Amino acid sequence: MDKSVVQNWINDHALTFYIETYGCQMNAHDSEKIAGILISLGCRRSDSKTQADLILFNTCCVRQNAENKIFGNVGKLKQLKGQNPRLIVGVCGCMMQQPGAAEKLSKTFPFVNLIFGTNNMDLLPQMLYSCLAEKERTISICEDRISQEELPMLRTPPPLAAVNIMQGCDNFCTYCIVPFVRGREHSRTMESILSEIKAIQKQGYREVMLLGQNVNSYGKGWEGPNFPALLDAVAQTGIERIRFMTSHPKDVSRELMEQIARHPNICKQLHLPVQSGSTEILRRMNRKYTREEYLGLIDQIRQIVPGIALSTDVMVGFPGETEKDFFETYTLLKEVGFDSAFTFNYSKRKGTKAAEFEEQVPIGTKTERIMRLIDLQSEITYRSNLAYVGRRENILVEGLSTRSKTNIYGRTDSGKMVNVEGSAALIGGFVTVEIIGAKKTFLQGRIVHANTPFTA
Repeated sequence: MDKSVVQNWINDHALTFYIETYGCQMNAHDSEKIAGILISLGCRRSDSKTQADLILFNTCCVRQNAENKIFGNVGKLKQLKGQNPRLIVGVCGCMMQQPGAAEKLSKTFPFVNLIFGTNNMDLLPQMLYSCLAEKERTISICEDRISQEELPMLRTPPPLAAVNIMQGCDNFCTYCIVPFVRGREHSRTMESILSEIKAIQKQGYREVMLLGQNVNSYGKGWEGPNFPALLDAVAQTGIERIRFMTSHPKDVSRELMEQIARHPNICKQLHLPVQSGSTEILRRMNRKYTREEYLGLIDQIRQIVPGIALSTDVMVGFPGETEKDFFETYTLLKEVGFDSAFTFNYSKRKGTKAAEFEEQVPIGTKTERIMRLIDLQSEITYRSNLAYVGRRENILVEGLSTRSKTNIYGRTDSGKMVNVEGSAALIGGFVTVEIIGAKKTFLQGRIVHANTPFTA
């Protein structure tokens, strides 16, 4: 279909849209693409769900509570749909790629007009036209197709931007649904990635987050550059800060560590999900490393990149986890001393191997264990924050504090959030701050020197 046909129809009807996003940074980045497509068609963004002509839920399926929340929020629109027959309700994203999910949602909510997956968001113009002009309910889920990467995008304002470098995952951890909903690994070309980064630099973006389900397996399956080579090339573009996530421990190489150490614009921060401190549980998870190998990797990273900030993901209550297994996770956190950790209970996901495992851990046991882990990590994080008091740090100012209009916030190179007194005029620029206080989740600073923000 000619895109101009869709544009003309949308312009004639002055359509507005609202996107509600769930899940990870990859999902948030997908929402930027969806918004970019809709803007390119002539739609206008609405700040209010109740005032929009098109409401899209971009879904996550990693954990059951996210799925429950999505179903609840979609259900709430039934009344709004009755009040506004023109309203188009759509559901897209990872959850829709899960086997049976689109059919379940379609039957549960007959008023939903548009359902599509992660692999065909580039076909949104055609799907939207079918819903709007032809009054047809559209359900489009493609398992093998790969969506186009070069799509229009409506990014959040500078200074931070995300750039996708790969899609999918080949690891098949036994608890994880991602390979089934995002597909197998597929890397973008280095040329397209560098071109996108150079373009966002010109638009005033000063920090880039390289995204992928497993960024450090970038380039596998071809004879082109690997992730360390890509990281080196991105650093040479001159963009002032580079972060990346998520990394799998089994794919962290010495070459990668040396690139982090070599380039001052690659942030000295690494998110390295451990998931469990028990070798037996790691084996059952199919993580392909042992407790000892992970700890050895941490030692090597700290030798090559002294002072690097480390964060992790930890799963509690995986099937078969005993008190001994949990204690090994608890002691690993104490031994490593992560700057921060995202802790969560195991959630059974249909279609994964772990969902069929016996010895599912009772919810009461999982709750008691995760609270112990949260208490431990809160204390470790607080001690880590206290160590910053008295230091001088450069922060990239990201925005105004929600608590006070006289405060701004930004992050250190190591990813620590800092609140300081300052004006909105500093947003998008770097400031040197002295750290004068530490809380459990952020630092307090005082501006010593302010650089001029970028102006495009």
